[in-house]
Amino acid sequence: MKVVILAGGFGTRISEESHLKPKPMVEIGDMPILWHIMKYYSSFGFDDFIICLGYKQYVIKEFFADYFLHTSDVTIDLENNELKVLNKNGEKWKVTLIDTGLNTMTGGRIKRVLDYIPDDNFLLTYGDGLSNIDINKLLEFHKSHGKIATISTVSIANMKGVLDIDDNGVITSFREKQDNDAAIINGGYMVINKKIKDYIAGDSTALEKEPFEKLTADRQLMSFRHTGFWQCMDTQREMKLLNQLWNEGKAPWKVW
Repeated sequence: MKVVILAGGFGTRISEESHLKPKPMVEIGDMPILWHIMKYYSSFGFDDFIICLGYKQYVIKEFFADYFLHTSDVTIDLENNELKVLNKNGEKWKVTLIDTGLNTMTGGRIKRVLDYIPDDNFLLTYGDGLSNIDINKLLEFHKSHGKIATISTVSIANMKGVLDIDDNGVITSFREKQDNDAAIINGGYMVINKKIKDYIAGDSTALEKEPFEKLTADRQLMSFRHTGFWQCMDTQREMKLLNQLWNEGKAPWKVW
């Protein structure tokens, strides 16, 4: 099954870092957060990735094109123009890098890559959030209810789109946060059916707006409740927190 990662945004809320590189390339430890996300999915056996690119896409393309230079010891023979990899720290990943447009919104990016997805369902997440969500249980839950979309939901105060959920896990309201909210939010780590195409008008469509609102109205948006670790990286403070967890050997997402 394909894993689609949204990695094309401008990352304006962490502009101290993202003016030089796309936010998914901001490092946790000495590797990009994008790499951490991919390592996590790979630990569950999902190794086939589609990366939706936009802002400074060449940085991500160059990282994977020169992957052994970033992860292995090498000998470079300048006289003979040869490079020898001494210890191949590779991955069994297949990585498809797609230019989905500089200003394309999240829904539009997804619609642009659907032709590269052969299965009915695909895994989807953002390129700036880490968690210890059980991907296998998430996928099992999605298949059990047969609806179009499942999103992992987490509790956190005053953040992104706020969700109201009934006792069966059906999302009954998807709205913008309010000042008095300390509620359940969209944590990414989703499973989506390709029928989502019918809910996305084009490049200017944000997945979190009309598509999710229409899916909610059609009772086609489901919640997979996660009470474990989840952390996005929108600010310098959050970046420092993730680095601290990694450097102290306390990163809950490091399961490989």
